[in-house]
Amino acid sequence: MKSRVPWVRPLLATGTAAFFALPLYVALVNVFKPNAEVVASPLALPAPPTLENMARVLSRPDGLYWYGLANSATLTAASILITTVLAAMSAYHLVRSERWWSRVVLGVMLTGLMVPPAVIMLPITRVLDAGGLLHTMPGAVLVNVGYYLPFAMFVFMGFIRTIPRELEEAAAVDGAGRFRIFWQVVFPLLRPASASVLIFLGVWVWNDFLTPLLVLGPGAGNTVTVGIYRSIGPYQQDFGAVFAFMFLATLPVLVFYLAFQKHFVRGLTGGATKG
Repeated sequence: MKSRVPWVRPLLATGTAAFFALPLYVALVNVFKPNAEVVASPLALPAPPTLENMARVLSRPDGLYWYGLANSATLTAASILITTVLAAMSAYHLVRSERWWSRVVLGVMLTGLMVPPAVIMLPITRVLDAGGLLHTMPGAVLVNVGYYLPFAMFVFMGFIRTIPRELEEAAAVDGAGRFRIFWQVVFPLLRPASASVLIFLGVWVWNDFLTPLLVLGPGAGNTVTVGIYRSIGPYQQDFGAVFAFMFLATLPVLVFYLAFQKHFVRGLTGGATKG
């Protein structure tokens, strides 16, 4: 049955899209405007556009952006690679295992998806401090791996269930052990799921603010998100530089997403059906 007012749905969709696009528009146009124009007319288009704001961020004497970029890249790469490998191996074992305790372990792991990171941050910092890992990069990586592992396992398990057991049985007949079967037969087939996990975890770890602020701390360095926070002081008036900092902090993760986007949807929907 056709709607009597067909223009309502397109109007609502356009309004919703405009509502969510407005902050992005404001952030983007103010990157290329002098600070005086940002304060005077934040919604106006840059006329003419300028790269002065980005130049000031990139040439800061303290190297806040470059220092944060290196720390963010190190933290993100280590966290997502370790989490992806551990999650794929764990998910494969739980899916192929027919023992009763595998479901118990799965239930315990999935409860981690319901716990907000802010709730457990205090006990995490105390445990890291007792182990000598507080304010260190390995400590921050360990926190990310422990928190995001259940989600990554959940994605991999749905995809592994679609892989026929006959492939593994054929490899076993040829003399391959379980470890070799996983790495040479199963894991190459998990490429779409791995891409989805890498994208999700990469965006989450890169944009995370609380964990680097509390776990890394000022002694071990800043990430780009903490760098944005540090660049905004109580007497900050250079709003153009702040917008430029946010823009430059977003570029690496955007490029990362574009590199893996062709596998993204397939990895999420791969476990929805079997066969």
